Amino acid sequence: MPARNPRIASNVDGLTVVLFLLLAGLGWWNLVSASTGLDGAVEWSLSTLHGKQALWLVASLVLGALILQVDGEFFIRTAWLNYAIQIGLCAAVLVIGKKVGGARSWFGVGGFGIQPSEFAKLGTAMALAWFLSTRDGWKDWPSRLRSLAIVGLPAGLILLQPDAGTVLVFLGFVFALYREGMTGAVLIAGFAAIVMAVLTILTSASTMHYPLLGERTGFTAFMAGFVLMGAGVIRILRSATLPRYRARTVRLAIGVMVAAVAYSTTLNVALEDVLRPHQKERIHVLFGLEVSNPDADYNIRHAKTAIGSGGLAGKGWRQGPMTGYGFVPEQETDFIFCKWSEERGFLGSVTFLLLYAAFLLRIFFLGERQRSRFTRVYAYGLGGILFMHLLINVGMVLGLVPVIGIPLPFMSYGGSSFMAFSLMVGVLLRLDAERFSVLR
Repeated sequence: MPARNPRIASNVDGLTVVLFLLLAGLGWWNLVSASTGLDGAVEWSLSTLHGKQALWLVASLVLGALILQVDGEFFIRTAWLNYAIQIGLCAAVLVIGKKVGGARSWFGVGGFGIQPSEFAKLGTAMALAWFLSTRDGWKDWPSRLRSLAIVGLPAGLILLQPDAGTVLVFLGFVFALYREGMTGAVLIAGFAAIVMAVLTILTSASTMHYPLLGERTGFTAFMAGFVLMGAGVIRILRSATLPRYRARTVRLAIGVMVAAVAYSTTLNVALEDVLRPHQKERIHVLFGLEVSNPDADYNIRHAKTAIGSGGLAGKGWRQGPMTGYGFVPEQETDFIFCKWSEERGFLGSVTFLLLYAAFLLRIFFLGERQRSRFTRVYAYGLGGILFMHLLINVGMVLGLVPVIGIPLPFMSYGGSSFMAFSLMVGVLLRLDAERFSVLR
């Protein structure tokens, strides 16, 4: 439908807009407190963090309003171009990007920084939506492999930066794939992979004395026990399975066991030889394992203290001592939820999480009411990405997941993240506004 048609404006989902503006406004107001501390008057200047974020907020709102004027067909036809550009930027930043925090993830533009991995989420969501909308869902193996490649290519480039946290966020595209036909067996396999990862981490951190081998980690015993158990299961399957299914069942069981051993061994090698000492310590702290550095749990310890100090109703705006005096590091970005929780308490934290949950559910609702498969897949991709950000960030400050540096969308300081998600929401609103007139 032409963008000038006045019916489009009346079809824009008002509730989504209101929830987005609430999150953006509350996030900015919280950032004002996080960037100013307890003492003195607030400096209302564009040179401050909240001043720069205000510029990004206004620019994102203007850009979002312009997106609502663009024909939705434009986003569909340029999905692959968008994806190609984002892939090119993710590759270019590895060569000419500047290093921040040990990762080459940023392009420096004057006093601002642009992080292409944030915009890669938009390009990936659109490319995946286009691909699945031209296929019969996620049902045949060629479609499955190509879908995974679409998600895996930018994730692999981001991993090279290295930015493992953002790579984990790309798991949010599982929501879109599951909606389009991914079987529950994949989710079961994912759960099994998590269990294997936990067991690998725990056994790798322990030591045992082996006859003839001497002192080694418990991982060796874990692998030996797993192989023996797998052999026993295969033996049982051979005797319990009907003859016509026996060969296929045994082959499948052997394949699963080999894959599990390879996965666990690779993870063990990564833990011992690839991860940096501080990254390994963060994982050990998460599982309550002993570490040599007594300050390894500093971030988590102070984050929990700040959240707990908020009590039921909170300390009040700019009144939180733990965050106000800088005991919580990175409270403008990764640990922004601590600032909110200390100043607004348990009630404020629950209110924020409910508001965010309402926003996510509304996005999934928009996806479900579409006639267009492209828009549905895109909505589920956006919702999945936002959910992963929320899950990892809040889980991180609560000590439930390792500290991996994931911002909280619309709350954390960061222009690239805010603008990227604003663009994604704007595109969804425009596509949803055409749901009555477009059949795709």
